Amino acid sequence: MPATGSVLLAPSGTDWSQYTAMYYVKGAAAGGICCSITHGALTPVDVVKTRVQLDPAKYNTGLIGGFRTIIAEEGAMALTTGLGATAAGYFVQGWFKFGGVEFFKVNAAKALGEEKAWENKTNIYLGAAACAEFIADIFLCPLEAVRIRSVSDPEFCDGLADGFAKMLKTEGVGGFYAGFLPILAKQIPYTCAKFVVQGTAADSIYASMGKTPDECSNGSNIGISLASGVIAGVASAIISHPADTLLSKVNKKGAGGTGSMMTRLGNIAREIGFFKLCTVGLAPRCVMIGTLTAGQFGIFDTVMNALGASKFHFHNPEAE
Repeated sequence: MPATGSVLLAPSGTDWSQYTAMYYVKGAAAGGICCSITHGALTPVDVVKTRVQLDPAKYNTGLIGGFRTIIAEEGAMALTTGLGATAAGYFVQGWFKFGGVEFFKVNAAKALGEEKAWENKTNIYLGAAACAEFIADIFLCPLEAVRIRSVSDPEFCDGLADGFAKMLKTEGVGGFYAGFLPILAKQIPYTCAKFVVQGTAADSIYASMGKTPDECSNGSNIGISLASGVIAGVASAIISHPADTLLSKVNKKGAGGTGSMMTRLGNIAREIGFFKLCTVGLAPRCVMIGTLTAGQFGIFDTVMNALGASKFHFHNPEAE
């Protein structure tokens, strides 16, 4: 047992006392910043992707063709539709997602000890990501509903505040959560895959180099985060794409007919068909999510370093 007042250390020498409430606030802030920047920057790609999902017959010439069609018919500014809702929504979501993952991950590792945490790191990633994403989606869903409505109907609103007011007036609070089930079905598998694959890929890269994150420079660590982020982004995009298509459809006015949410989702799935549900808009989404995820992990690490925090990494005791 450690003496009174001593620092609680894991067998590897990890100083658990550094993971205070302020550490999680820094992680949440870094998460909000990285998600807001990356999702906001990729708004044009997301506009095209959403249009392809909503009207594949019209936007049937791929990502570049979709850009050309929208610019020709509506002007270049149409590609920024929903930017306010995107930036605000994903700052809030990133705050709870990245901050939550760090909170659940660190506390699980601390409770289990480093040896068992290393052996169960995949399960810890899955549990931490699922819990954090569920909380984040409660806050994201209303903003995502406004974004999708404004992209599908450019005349719907003149900004985020106007969109909120119109949806509240016409559909009530329930309108903001019409897509809650599909957003959970999309975001939870996406986030679980994102953190598991990124963590596993990063561990493999470090192992191939024969080094730990502490032995690498900040530049090398950020480079590894970017490379592993691309891998994680493509994998998570493929896994979550069917639910993303349903989410885009269900927030379009009148989609799926009448009835309960599950009835509407079932009607939409039958109308589209399983193959198209999994493939329509997938290419632009892989480009978007691969780039976005790499950027998120790179910016997250950069902001954490700037805030004087060192991101927690699982440690293999046998590698010492």
